[in-house]
Amino acid sequence: MQLREVHIEGYRSLKSVHFKIEPLTVLIGKNAAGKTNLYRSLMLLKAAADGSVCRQLAEEGGIESVLWAGPREKLTPRLALAARFDDIDYRIEIGMPGLTEAALDLEPLVRAERLIRHRNGRPEMLLDRQGPTLWQVGDPAGGGTDRNLLASETALASAGDRPAASEIADIKQAMRGWRFYHDIRTDDAAPIRQPSLGLSCATLSEDGSDLAALFATHYYVNDQAAPIKAAIADAFPGAELVVSALDGKCRFALRLRDLDRPFAAHELSEGILRYLFLMGALLGKRPPPFIAINEPENGLNATLLKPLARLIAAAAQRTQVWIVTHSEVLARELAETTGVLPRLVLKEEGATRILEAGAVIAKERAVQAA
Repeated sequence: MQLREVHIEGYRSLKSVHFKIEPLTVLIGKNAAGKTNLYRSLMLLKAAADGSVCRQLAEEGGIESVLWAGPREKLTPRLALAARFDDIDYRIEIGMPGLTEAALDLEPLVRAERLIRHRNGRPEMLLDRQGPTLWQVGDPAGGGTDRNLLASETALASAGDRPAASEIADIKQAMRGWRFYHDIRTDDAAPIRQPSLGLSCATLSEDGSDLAALFATHYYVNDQAAPIKAAIADAFPGAELVVSALDGKCRFALRLRDLDRPFAAHELSEGILRYLFLMGALLGKRPPPFIAINEPENGLNATLLKPLARLIAAAAQRTQVWIVTHSEVLARELAETTGVLPRLVLKEEGATRILEAGAVIAKERAVQAA
């Protein structure tokens, strides 16, 4: 269930944006161009799968705060999130409740939701939600089943996992497995600085609280420490990662070249800790189906951008990776390492646009010629 395309309408600066998802997608742009809105829109798609999308919109300030603020062609504005997988389309539309509808004041309300499979050039409905009524493939003939869905509940999260609707379960599982890494905490109380519970870990959590357990799993459970050791040698020549798993806790430390002792997680600099976090995110034993990282270059020494590009390139051989950056250096390193050219995010008349790599090159040549 690979993610192929995404379409967003009416979300903040995203009036109407459509973009393809490759094994490695790199977006670059200036501040306030809308890069973060693109990143958040993917987070909202994941939230639709686990049923928390309306809660997330409410936490962002409510439906009025997140809707496209420019000129509106529709009297009733809506936010639409759509994703195309291998042969399945998912779409959800969210808007404000009317005066007579069963919803709280300004509560984000799910207006419509569909999951459609394309087979032999013909669309087949797998899931259709209108109001509180949800129909899914496998339901008794004659229409939908009244699930009494609340305005803030999603059909995708509520649909049953029936044998006739295995694609619904596959889509839910894939989307719920997406990982988003941003705002990496490195303060003294950050989860990444604390020992992890002694539990095997195949995929790094979004807050990094199990980073030590992930390293310990590679070293002592899977006997697959080679990729971790190679990444350490690439980023910190002469250094050694020291990993322990004792008394129900996992810990790690880094022994740097020419220093007498290893430095534990609580002693490491913010930049080194951030890089170790990114290593864990990209080198998990079982990579998530989709990894999104927002501005991974933040807090890193410039010498780490080339090794980081190699880490990202290796991860993109195993799963889909989405990178949002404002670093031209990182974008260039990724292009040289993978051949993947960045797409440019820019804002015109308040609306975010994405220029494909070919258009970016043409634009740069035109500027140079002028």
